[in-house]
Amino acid sequence: MPRPTVTLSNETITRDRIEQLLADDALLVFDACDLEGADLSRLNLQECVFQHCALAEASFYAANLARTRWQRCRGGHADFESADLVDARFEGCDLNNASWRRTKLASAAFRGCKLTGARFEEVGQLGLSFEDCLLVGADLRRMSFRKARLNGLDFSEADLAGCDFRDAVFEGGSLRDAHIKDARFEHADLREADLGGLKLPNAKLFAGATISPRQAAELVRTMGLNVG
Repeated sequence: MPRPTVTLSNETITRDRIEQLLADDALLVFDACDLEGADLSRLNLQECVFQHCALAEASFYAANLARTRWQRCRGGHADFESADLVDARFEGCDLNNASWRRTKLASAAFRGCKLTGARFEEVGQLGLSFEDCLLVGADLRRMSFRKARLNGLDFSEADLAGCDFRDAVFEGGSLRDAHIKDARFEHADLREADLGGLKLPNAKLFAGATISPRQAAELVRTMGLNVG
């Protein structure tokens, strides 16, 4: 028997209100609701829908958010630490400085999202995808983008230490001033990416990568050499 759907529109939502609805096994749709600062930790919200919601500083710590859908929400500094977001979809959301530490993000997708300053330490990421996202200043250390097509991702000033970009194809986007210590780019196609300010601590990590003549000249200049 399908779960009953309850739509909450233009409400300020409390934890007690949600718990009452979840007791009836309802599938919740939050439309233009105010959840700023709400404590939603450890709740089972799987398959729920959040659209046009205010989520700033809300806590979803260790919540079950598998197969949830998020559309044009504003969630600056929201806390998703240790949450289950397997197969979740985020579209057009502003999630600047959100914490995703130890979050399960397998098969999750972010499209057209602002993730400036977001922290993705120790996430489970098999099948995770980003498209047309701002990841400026984000902490993405040790994440794997191997063989991925990276469409419109702005990694400017992001911490990419230890990341795996082997065989990845950059379709636009930026690595300007990114921190790439121990990141691997072997056989990556970087021709469409902005490489301004990028420093190459170990050229071997770029073995077989493809760049344009213009990018090559820029990288040589960062090494203090003149192109004749």
